[in-house]
Amino acid sequence: MIKYNNIGFIGLGVMGEPICRNLVNKSGARVLAFDLSPAPLARLRDDGAVVASSVADVVGNSDIVFLCLPSAKHVRAVFEGDGVLKNIRKGQVVVDLGTSSVGQTRDFAKQLQAIGASWADAPIARTRQAAQDGTLSVMVGASGKLFAAIEPLIRCFATDVTNCGDVGSGQVTKILNNMVLFETVNALAEAVAVAKGNGVDPALLLDTLSKGSADSFALRNHGMKAIVPGHFPERAFSTEYALKDLSYALELAADAGIKIRGAELIGKVLREAIDAGSGAAYFPVIAKHIDRA
Repeated sequence: MIKYNNIGFIGLGVMGEPICRNLVNKSGARVLAFDLSPAPLARLRDDGAVVASSVADVVGNSDIVFLCLPSAKHVRAVFEGDGVLKNIRKGQVVVDLGTSSVGQTRDFAKQLQAIGASWADAPIARTRQAAQDGTLSVMVGASGKLFAAIEPLIRCFATDVTNCGDVGSGQVTKILNNMVLFETVNALAEAVAVAKGNGVDPALLLDTLSKGSADSFALRNHGMKAIVPGHFPERAFSTEYALKDLSYALELAADAGIKIRGAELIGKVLREAIDAGSGAAYFPVIAKHIDRA
């Protein structure tokens, strides 16, 4: 098994900070962390991480670098300039934990391959609590050899780790996971709205559905914990991020010549919620706007 003695971590947001903390606590390696926000850096330094001064500092002093960034745009910003591509060395590995463009993922992998380095896409799924508990699901796009090398580190913060195929396959799988999730949450929001309108308690509705064929992770988490209590905080998976991820699914469908009407509809629902001022709120907030229709 390959031993990585120096781990770099870039992006310490809602998911990145607890993931990085799990690597600090469980990997047995030196973890060099960087983020534009000083607060998570201070907390992680107290937990044993080394604070880096820049992206270049992370890449220049790590054997493997994890990225946990909000979008393809942010990943590109870290890749270009005085970032990953300029400072990467032969034999290094970059693992992208965010949900990002499949085309960009494969392009970056080719550029690193040309200089003897490697890129793996490993987008994460499940909740912030799962990130804290180390029980995420991770969908990896990498060769079998690279997957075997990075899997032990990924298991520091994940209990389900799936090699989905070559580079880019992890992104395809995660994008479709999110597409199904968004459509399911929309169905739950509609069901709750109709229940309210017909005198049935929403909490009772979802509890009853959870005992039958309509049960799902989305029902028990997004439905029961967000839609029913009307809890849509910021600094969670926002409506804007949901629309961003859905746009990747629509791109994949267009590339394959497939029309996905349900996804197109949820795209309109997400856009309406954003236009109504809920762009920064946790995306099940679409239920709030169904109620107001």
